[in-house]
Formats: sequence, C-alpha cells, structure tokens
Amino acid sequence: MKLIIQIPCYNEAETLEVALNDLPKHIDGIDEIEYLIINDGSSDNTVEVAKKWGVNYVVNFRNNKGLARGFMAGLDACLRNGADIIVNTDADNQYCGEDIEKLVRPILNREAGMVIGERPIDQTEHFSPLKKKLQHLGSWVVRKASKTNVPDAPSGFRAYSRRTAMRLNVINEYTYTLETIVQAGRQKMAVTSVPIRTNAELRPSRLFSSMFGYVKKSMLTIGRTLMMYKPLYCFAWLAGIFGVAGVGIGIRFLVFYFSGAGEGHIQSLILASMLITISVLCGVIGLLGDVISANRKLLEEIQFELRKMDYGKGHEEMKNGEKDEE
Repeated sequence: MKLIIQIPCYNEAETLEVALNDLPKHIDGIDEIEYLIINDGSSDNTVEVAKKWGVNYVVNFRNNKGLARGFMAGLDACLRNGADIIVNTDADNQYCGEDIEKLVRPILNREAGMVIGERPIDQTEHFSPLKKKLQHLGSWVVRKASKTNVPDAPSGFRAYSRRTAMRLNVINEYTYTLETIVQAGRQKMAVTSVPIRTNAELRPSRLFSSMFGYVKKSMLTIGRTLMMYKPLYCFAWLAGIFGVAGVGIGIRFLVFYFSGAGEGHIQSLILASMLITISVLCGVIGLLGDVISANRKLLEEIQFELRKMDYGKGHEEMKNGEKDEE
C-alpha cells in the first residue's frame, strides 16, 4: 500500500519546510510513504527547499495556473507513480500532519473513497466571526447541493483512494474543494469526514483577496457544478418560478378583462406572455442539458477506463522525480 502526500505550492519557501517536517514518516497499514509538491510557477526557491528536504517528486508549472489546475496535475503525477492513496495538504502548515493517519484510516478500512478533514472552525482563533459564519453557511449550501454530509466543505486536507482519484474532474480554475464534493455526491461516491486539528497561522490565505470575492466565486462554483450535474433540476426550478409568475399575472389580466377593464392592463398581458415564454425556454434548456449530462456520464466512464489503462502501465515514473508542465 503506497501513500503519496501532495502539496500545492506557490512561493512557499518560508513555510514549506515547516509543513514537510510535520508530515508522518510511518503509518500502520501503509508500506511506503512518498512526497510530492506542485510548483505552481513560484518565483522564489520553493523547489530548492523541497529538493533539499528530500521530496520524491516535483511537478513544475512555468507560470501560475491556480489551485485547481495544480491539484489535478498533482493527482495525475501521484497516480502515474503508483499511489494507492493520495493525501492533499497545504504548504502553509495549516493542518496537523499527524492527522493524516486519521484521513487514510477510512480508506484503509474500505469505508470511504474520499475523506475530508473537518477543522474546528469555531475554535480557530485566526478566523474572524464573519468568516466562521460564512464557512458554516458555505458548507451547508454544499451539503444541500451534493447530498452529502460534509461539515467543512472548503477544507483542503483530504485523502483519496486510487479509484476515486481516477474519477475526479475539476472544470473551474478557482478551487477544487467545492466542485469535487458536489461531483462525488452526485456520482454516489463514498465520502466521509474526520475531525482534525489545525496549527497556528503562518501567513494569510492567498486563495481570495476579500471575503466578498471568496463568497462570490464559491457560489458561482457551486451553481455551475450543480447545473452541470443536475441541469434538469436547476432549470425546472427556474421554469417553475417564471411560469407561476406568468400564469398569476395572466389570471390577473383575465379578471380585469372579463370585468370590462382590460384595456388599461395590456402591460400585464405583455409581461405574462414574456414570463411564460421564458419559462418554456428554461424548460427546453433543462431538457437539452439533461441530454448533455447523460452524454457526459458516458464520457466520464470512458475516461475512467482510459485512465485505468494509462495508469496501469507500470505507472511511468517521472524522470528524476521531476515533471515540467506548460
């Protein structure tokens, strides 16, 4: 059983060694532990620090691609190098390395394919009261969208089985955390959470510049992912809202018309017609989206089979433990 711990990095020279020193060297049930970093276009000596420490693999991007692209590149490299379990953690040492054993245990026991670390959000001192409330709200929205029971959706401290990792796709370029949960829930993957500990903050988060920006991007990611996996459900709701409004306004017009006062309410007739037309269009878009969604499921199955064939061929290891990406 081989575990590879991957760490996305962007100018992390000051904190990377602290995070690496905190990682476990042995876990019961794991025969081999290796370490991989994704250098997301760093301009400092992040790679030199990683190599000096002794990481096994380095994936290099020539310029910054973002967390989502880096995460997927790391999964690909881990799978190609024979990982049975992949753990993702952060380079700022936000998460307690000893808790990696908690993450991999449900996978080793065949209880789950994706395990997410649940941070003690309310007890985390460097989280503001507003951020704590938004974290809880965001996780609630993700639970509803994904039909899972994940208490801490934005947590990047995660473990994946080999089979689950081969099924993951990340479309957005912002972050993988929310999209992968919705995807896993809608594909009926086995997802669970375990309580973890966090360390003191070494640097501010770089994922978002403001709380408003984070909320906006997160909601767009959740909405886009939900529409991708449940288009008929989403557009049926829109069609229903516009349809009910249009029918209601149309009935109002008919009441005035049959009472002899219809001439003064032509605007209501026009508005009702527009709303009903929009409702019909939303319904048609939902049906088309449902057909496209069915095709996407077939493509995902084909991709999964291709990945099994590709990653099964001796796990083509990276030359000198390092791989360059465009």
